[in-house]
Amino acid sequence: MKTFLLILVVVALGIQFIRPEKNLSLDAPGPDDLTVIYPPSAEVQTVLEQACFDCHSNNTRYPWYAEIQPVGWWLADHVEEGRSHFNFSAFGSYSAKKQRHKLEELMDEVRDKAMPLTSYKLAHAEARLTDVQIKALTSWAEAVHDQLNP
Repeated sequence: MKTFLLILVVVALGIQFIRPEKNLSLDAPGPDDLTVIYPPSAEVQTVLEQACFDCHSNNTRYPWYAEIQPVGWWLADHVEEGRSHFNFSAFGSYSAKKQRHKLEELMDEVRDKAMPLTSYKLAHAEARLTDVQIKALTSWAEAVHDQLNP
């Protein structure tokens, strides 16, 4: 039993040195960023920063527990998956058809309260959107959608 516990401790300590790459950009939002192309109101910008950008942009704010493995690995995978579905930082590189589709998905997911994910809202109280915030965000997304050529 002591040998098993010792091996477990050594493995737990050893995995702390295997770190995932972090999603951090020191640059200001680039020309492909949705909020650069279609600047939102200050209210919507705050909602995006608090509820969306950590998983859906090129710059994630990591909590302290991201430094503990395997939690860090799980978060890195979660961010990578989120960015593969919608990346605000790369919006301008999408085709017009894909841009419209992504905005439609954003509106549907937020209206249905499927986004932000419940697991994210548990750790980030500021991401629990009010009905007013949901309306502001979806109205902005709808206005952007309407500006895009069909």
